[in-house]
Amino acid sequence: METEQARAPHRIIAFLTVLTERPVSLYAAAVLRIGYGLLYLVFLLREFPYRDEIWGPDSPWTPELARQLFDQTGWASILTLSDSRAYFETCYGLALATSALFMLGWRTRVVSVLFAIVVASFHARAIFMTDGGDNLVLLMGMYLVFTACGRRWSLDARRARLGASAGSNTCPSALRAAAGLRESHRTLTSVLHNCGMFVIAAQVCFLYGSAGLYKVQGGTWGNGTALHYVLNLDLFRPWPELSLMVDGHDVMIGIACYLTVLLQVAFPFVLFGRLKYPVLMMLLGMHVGIAIVMGLPLFSGAMIIADAVFLPDRFYRSLGRGWRRLNRRPDVWSTAGDSPCGAPALVPSQLAPSRR
Repeated sequence: METEQARAPHRIIAFLTVLTERPVSLYAAAVLRIGYGLLYLVFLLREFPYRDEIWGPDSPWTPELARQLFDQTGWASILTLSDSRAYFETCYGLALATSALFMLGWRTRVVSVLFAIVVASFHARAIFMTDGGDNLVLLMGMYLVFTACGRRWSLDARRARLGASAGSNTCPSALRAAAGLRESHRTLTSVLHNCGMFVIAAQVCFLYGSAGLYKVQGGTWGNGTALHYVLNLDLFRPWPELSLMVDGHDVMIGIACYLTVLLQVAFPFVLFGRLKYPVLMMLLGMHVGIAIVMGLPLFSGAMIIADAVFLPDRFYRSLGRGWRRLNRRPDVWSTAGDSPCGAPALVPSQLAPSRR
């Protein structure tokens, strides 16, 4: 008991050191940035022919109705600032550009804020036309604003690496004079990033845990027939023949029901062991099945990307090494912010404006 009490302060100090001095899961944050930027870009491109019916001035859910709802809910949307078609088309084009730039990691700190505004605005404008996927994209977009998601695999990281290489032989005295300010900046960035990543991981655990516990309370999930009823709903039958074929295997339907509940309830409890890897693989298969059979690609894509937060950086580094070996060229995309004095920088390079 005394030994454990003696170790407690050291553990607290180690935790605070990690929290304040070293951003964690930088590669996972980059994957979330790339994934959600690409997912929303594809979503907007997919809905481009129907943009006016969903979000435009001629939508059945008119801008005036949306503004009346905002008065009650407190939501807001840049799409309702004007009923002009030219304004709407401009907003849509800017939304496409913002999603692409967020995915590429260009000026990530500013673009991440713009991406969160875009997702919130489009979600609020057509709040009744959703499959649940855009809810998660909205939450993750807001959380990523506080993270250093542009530190790896981004245009910001590439620019910072090239800039550090060009100025590696100089160490201006002005930078040394501002060492205290840089240290405070580094600490604040590390704390915000680590807290943001923790909130993202906690959000995913809450989603899975609450969904599993909710299913346990239902009789259809308990007797293994819930998926049978889902497969016979016209709303979730994009390919009726495929749904009928899957529904014809009663044993598989029952196993899938029980396995879904088990995976969701157990997920928060397997994150600190190797069992999480097969669980993540099974969840990947489950979401792919949902996307194909039930026609919910946005929801499935958002969940698959969110699961990436639980993979360690060594996994992503191994992917990066494999990519570099495949292309046989040096890595200028992954590590950003090395100081010109040779010390490793912990603050994402996109936080400070570039100097030309």
